[in-house]
This record gives sequence, C-alpha cells and structure tokens, in this order.
Amino acid sequence: MELPIAPVGRIIKNAGATRVSSDAEKALEKALDEKGTEIILNAIRHAKDSGRKDVNANDMTHAIHYNNCNITNVNGQK
Repeated sequence: MELPIAPVGRIIKNAGATRVSSDAEKALEKALDEKGTEIILNAIRHAKDSGRKDVNANDMTHAIHYNNCNITNVNGQK
C-alpha cells in the first residue's frame, strides 16, 4: 500500500508544522503504511475469528486497540 504524499504533508502541517520537507513526508508515509498494514491485518483476522468476511468498524477499533495505538477509534471515542 502506498499513500499519496500530498495528504501526508497536510497531516504534518495540520499538526502545526510551518514547512515540511519531502523527506519528512516520505518518512511519515512509510511509518503510516507499515502501521496501517499491521492494523488492517489484525482487523481482518478479527473479522475471520468472528466468522465474517466483511471487516467492520468494530474490527478496526479492536485492531487499533490491539496495536496499542493512542488514537481515536473509528467510532469517535478514545
């Protein structure tokens, strides 16, 4: 999975950076890609363990929590 660089740069700027180098964008893209893939694989596993093929918001929330991510889950709760 490869994320577009422009939205990654906006994420950095939205966090407060005035200027963002292309190296910074690429580094964050790589980290988001790796962590995102890890979360997605855990969500898929959770769906399969629950006897489903479809991945739902609960699966993603479970995977985010399982991966010790300190982020707001897909239901808007922490």
